[in-house]
Amino acid sequence: MVFVKQHSRLREDAIIGLVFTTLFALGLLMASLHPTSVSIQTIVLGNILAIADEDAMQVVIIAAVSFVILAFIWKDLMVTFFDETHARSIGINTWALKIVFFTLLSACTVAALQTVGACLVIAMVVTPGATAYLLTDRFSRLILIAIAIGAGTSFVGAYLSYFVNGATGGVIVTLQTLLFLAAFYFAPRHGVLAARRKRHVVPEAPHDGPGRLLRRALRL
Repeated sequence: MVFVKQHSRLREDAIIGLVFTTLFALGLLMASLHPTSVSIQTIVLGNILAIADEDAMQVVIIAAVSFVILAFIWKDLMVTFFDETHARSIGINTWALKIVFFTLLSACTVAALQTVGACLVIAMVVTPGATAYLLTDRFSRLILIAIAIGAGTSFVGAYLSYFVNGATGGVIVTLQTLLFLAAFYFAPRHGVLAARRKRHVVPEAPHDGPGRLLRRALRL
């Protein structure tokens, strides 16, 4: 995606859609040509309640390595993603940082894909951050809120799926979507209702109103 973005005029959303559908189609083609015991339903929805010890250890190792690397390059990453032009002007190799970041993201995605499925992985990457973005303007708080939403919905969704006898990934994604919709409408500053209230606020009359200006003119 980084290569296509650097060498084309396509927007990022178009590139993501193109790469995702292409690689997903290639994966389905390979699965049909070389059948395995893993079903398509497991790939899409996962089976979080049947995670093996090896899968859990793999996720822990990849998460720990990603955390250490991000801790070292965090400040440069922030400069790169918020103001890439400024990052280049102060000598930061933005191309290398993007490669490192998306490599870590891909590794975490593949590790989680084996256990929780594509649906939950995509939801975990997008939905908690989008919900937190509507609730705060500070980046540090956004990260904490997104982590809390992801962890909380995972715990509650796994607990509820046991009683409703439904797919754990589907329950977790549904909870995250409900939280996003609640924030979308009821967020105190960036929600739909808050925007409507701002539009209906009647501006206060200026200090020098028409009556006072008229009196001044009559005195002259």
